[in-house]
Amino acid sequence: MAKLISTQEIANHAHENDIWIVVNGKVYDVTKFARDHPGGAEIIYHFAGRDASQKYNSAHSPSLIKDIDDSIVGSLDTTTITEEWRGQNEPPKSTTTISKSQVYQNPPLDDIINLDDFEAVAKNTFSPKSWAYHSGAANDCFTRDENRDFFRRIWLRPAIMRDVSRVKTQSSLFGCKLDIPVFVAPVGAAKMSHEEGELPLARGAASSGIIHCISTMASYSLAEILDQTPTQAFYQLYINRDRSKTEALVRLAEKTGKVKALFVTADLPVMSKREADERIKLDEGTQWINVAKDNNNSPTGKKKSAGLAKANSSFIDSTLNWDDLRWLRSISKLPIVLKGVQRAEDARLAMRAGFDGIVISNHGGRAADTTPPTILVLLEIHRYCPEVFGKMKVLVDGGFRRGSDIVKAICLGASAVGLGRSFAYALNYGQDGVEHAVSLIKEEIETATQLVGMTDLFHDASPSYINTAGLDHLLPSNYDVTIKDSMRRSNKL
Repeated sequence: MAKLISTQEIANHAHENDIWIVVNGKVYDVTKFARDHPGGAEIIYHFAGRDASQKYNSAHSPSLIKDIDDSIVGSLDTTTITEEWRGQNEPPKSTTTISKSQVYQNPPLDDIINLDDFEAVAKNTFSPKSWAYHSGAANDCFTRDENRDFFRRIWLRPAIMRDVSRVKTQSSLFGCKLDIPVFVAPVGAAKMSHEEGELPLARGAASSGIIHCISTMASYSLAEILDQTPTQAFYQLYINRDRSKTEALVRLAEKTGKVKALFVTADLPVMSKREADERIKLDEGTQWINVAKDNNNSPTGKKKSAGLAKANSSFIDSTLNWDDLRWLRSISKLPIVLKGVQRAEDARLAMRAGFDGIVISNHGGRAADTTPPTILVLLEIHRYCPEVFGKMKVLVDGGFRRGSDIVKAICLGASAVGLGRSFAYALNYGQDGVEHAVSLIKEEIETATQLVGMTDLFHDASPSYINTAGLDHLLPSNYDVTIKDSMRRSNKL
């Protein structure tokens, strides 16, 4: 029988070198674990000597904490719970009275007619922290906004008088059959959008004929998400400083037979500054770090929130480099895709290094702000190193909201397009929302394909169906110089 531990004893363990917390009735000694917590030590410190169940359950699957079962020191003695203890561990109650007529109600899915509608609903229903995390981007959000705006600078060039009574949009990607060239881009912390986290994404993607790229920073474990995945998925990897942890995840992914490719994220070696996220405090009315310093037992005082994104990124290995592909190949036979390419030189390097594909991505504007919109990078690669498209798959994400955006990318050689935020917003409605989002974008892709005069998107698509003059002058003028530098580096690979 587990030892019963009083609230008074638990409260005594609230020091940097002696931290106990309660999660779902169990008491854990997390003194050593705090430093290695993937979400950063601060969140652990904040709940030192207290009950973290509500915060834990709002962001994680119940099963994730089983990884530290060896740290259990006993069970909470519920007979010792006082009003003071209860008050410390309950979220602060709002002092604002809101009438029922003021409460926003999600419109029915039939009223959602495009992906922007999902965003509008999310803005009205997500918690401030969830909205800041999902909608925000780095610094001034210039790249986030230009990702989308640049599609307006590419014009369609419709060919008329074609028989477009039938249209085909199917394709294959790393052995996976897709009804449309779309995948769910990896988005972390999905439990902030829906209580089931990534599970409705897995089910909805499968039933809709697209594919889900599972995030390393998912709210549920990889095993739990794959259990809800009927046949196929991709897995996005942030490389952990402790390479053994990454290797364990890769081997688990490969063992299931469901993961068809690994997407190695390279555009975020260090976490960017995301101000909207940082402005949201962990809990109003409480200080960020709760532990007392051990020297003289003096309190630490308040500490500014680093934001959810920065806290969750503490494990990322910033030493990741081209030589690491050999290590990845040694632990997996799956196709390996490099996610985060932002210039043509690196696309060429990835091809020469032996990657099976690339994802042109700036992390939805969440990495370095003022990096080029991804559709411009796709045009750059198409212009300066077109041989890349014949050697590996070229995927792209960032700012895609319309079917015509996706058709433009396919005309420039992309094999598929990732949508991240849109599915995070659609997840507000659970699996039904994911399926509805796919049906909307599928209809738009089919219609755009027909309206420009194509009947088989992947057979017919070419740059002749678009006019990129509005972007051509923005391509780098010094490419000939930088490519020589790129070639020198590639010869060392």
